[in-house]
Amino acid sequence: MLSRTKEFLRQHNYRYEKSYIRPLMAPESVYVFKFGQENSLNNRVIIRYGHTWTGRQRINEIDLRLHKQKHPRVFQNEADMLDYLETHLAQREQRRADHKDDTERV
Repeated sequence: MLSRTKEFLRQHNYRYEKSYIRPLMAPESVYVFKFGQENSLNNRVIIRYGHTWTGRQRINEIDLRLHKQKHPRVFQNEADMLDYLETHLAQREQRRADHKDDTERV
């Protein structure tokens, strides 16, 4: 599950840890995926999924919480989440480059 997300994070030099939670009272299973750069894993992807009658896994909801947000961004599939992460990371890299240029000028 989430093989494209894991590959994306490895390409962008993010470190990640994964854990699995199976709640006792809910029919959905939960997969928690923490990631971040260097030593801080302050970003989370929470995947709620169930199983179809044939036994295949079906993703019900993907919550993305960047920088310990209280209100997550909710996606229906992995492709939408990866599109958002690509644009967000591009904006973040642009801000870092602009900040570096500003400090060099001073």
